Amino acid sequence: VHRVIYDELCQGIVKSESHAAYVEEVGRLRRDENIDGVIMGCTEITMLIGQADFDIPVFDTTRLHAEAAVAFALS
Repeated sequence: VHRVIYDELCQGIVKSESHAAYVEEVGRLRRDENIDGVIMGCTEITMLIGQADFDIPVFDTTRLHAEAAVAFALS
């Protein structure tokens, strides 16, 4: 995960192999750890995976923070 973020995504490189590896890892976590959601806690991960890749909820923390900031500013 760390290598893909810093050596690829931070450099603007998006590889299909890395996408497949992330999707596979989430599948493994669902199977072995029974996860029921994915938190994308790094801004660059959204370049690689998103809600369309999974049938469980995906939480994009950058989007959630931006939406909260706008709601706060408009209140």
